[in-house]
Amino acid sequence: MTKNNFASRHNGVSNPAEEQKMLDVIGVKSIDELIEKAVPAAIRLKEPLPLPEGMSEYQFLNHVRSLAQKNKLYKSYIGMGYYGTITPAVIMRNVFENPGWYTSYTPYQTEISQGRLEALMNYQTMIASMTGMPLSNACLLDEATAAGEAMIMFFNSRSRQAVKDGICKVFVDEGILPQTLAVMQTNAAPRGIEIVTGKAAQTELDGSYFAAFVQYPNQFGEAQDWTSFISKCHEKGIFVCMATDLMALALMKTPGEMGADCAVGNAQRFGLPMGFGGPHAGFFAFTDTFKRAFPGRIIGWSVDAKGNPALRMALGMREQHIKRDKATSNICTSAALVANMSGFYAIWHGAEGIREIAVRICARAHRLAMELEQYGYKQWNKVYFDTLALQCPVPTAKVREVALKHEINFRYICDECIGISIDETTEKADLDAIVACLAEAAGKSAQPLECKGCCCKFADEAIPAEPPRKSSTASTTRPP
Repeated sequence: MTKNNFASRHNGVSNPAEEQKMLDVIGVKSIDELIEKAVPAAIRLKEPLPLPEGMSEYQFLNHVRSLAQKNKLYKSYIGMGYYGTITPAVIMRNVFENPGWYTSYTPYQTEISQGRLEALMNYQTMIASMTGMPLSNACLLDEATAAGEAMIMFFNSRSRQAVKDGICKVFVDEGILPQTLAVMQTNAAPRGIEIVTGKAAQTELDGSYFAAFVQYPNQFGEAQDWTSFISKCHEKGIFVCMATDLMALALMKTPGEMGADCAVGNAQRFGLPMGFGGPHAGFFAFTDTFKRAFPGRIIGWSVDAKGNPALRMALGMREQHIKRDKATSNICTSAALVANMSGFYAIWHGAEGIREIAVRICARAHRLAMELEQYGYKQWNKVYFDTLALQCPVPTAKVREVALKHEINFRYICDECIGISIDETTEKADLDAIVACLAEAAGKSAQPLECKGCCCKFADEAIPAEPPRKSSTASTTRPP
């Protein structure tokens, strides 16, 4: 057995002589006898697992590479909370590939690492600034679990009268991402929470609800001002959580400006590679009302024994950190690596740089919508940031057929509509390819876009006039 074989390096017996010595000490004749005495018969398999012959690490890596080469890399414009992004090389090399950063996914004794704490403080500050909320925790796992935790936080924060009256309904707008709704439903079932879905803008909620959830922009790309809806909810004692997009918030009215109680989402498009769907840092920002009820942890400023500024875990609301009966959640993970990467992405670009990226994304989406009109594609969204909801002049099955031939993935909403989401990586050549694909599907000939400087001449027109962001994105991570 060669040293290239994993079994020979496993922490256990490595040759027959050692195995027999172990068996003699234990007092059994064979490994099978040891297993029979140690493992209950009811849980043992009656037949060996149908596994192929083992491989060495070298053989396995070659095998996996050969399988990976069968994959086809298409350009994807599906959106749905996941976007192409550009990870700055300095972050990739010095953070993502640095064991000093990637080994501690959730530091339990956080006080020992001031650098990591300062990075998480920067992340918190960035999230609070982008969402317009006063407080943010040091991240959760993803957008869906953050929304589920927000629902539980609201449920536990009901008034005594609401608890006495059995108020247990949550309204969820149908524009929320489907994966988010699925996790909320999973969290709601064991707690007796009833989830009602519908069109929030057309629904008048009554006192039988304790919370409402909306998406901004929603899964179809429409960005609606929820200020009036939130105000009406508060009048009836209903908490409101807004799932949102950080990049869109560089241009558009923030959850804080609309009066939301909580804002959740993920920081994936702030420099985090797609990673087959994760991991991506889920953000969780909230008002002062919930500073003793939020899930996760908060990093805060303090002073050390010599009176110098020092960082520490100011609040940790899991039973691991406080008395179990006082815990608000069993969420422990601060996805430190990806949270810090997104925070460093914001530092690298700065407030103006983030805004420039957002303007470029929005401008390209608007230019694409304008171009597609001449081929019979109707844009449904009145106000949008990066996502087009298009009614097609032909069945979407035809669009899919042509798109796959062009190695492009769109979102197929129904038999008549598709969704296209533009991101930071979308270039003019990509827009030309999209137009050519959709023109062909419509039976027409496409003309390349006449555009100089990445459609920047459309930037002013592309920025949504309503609802505009009023607050600045600039902030500091240092204490006063």
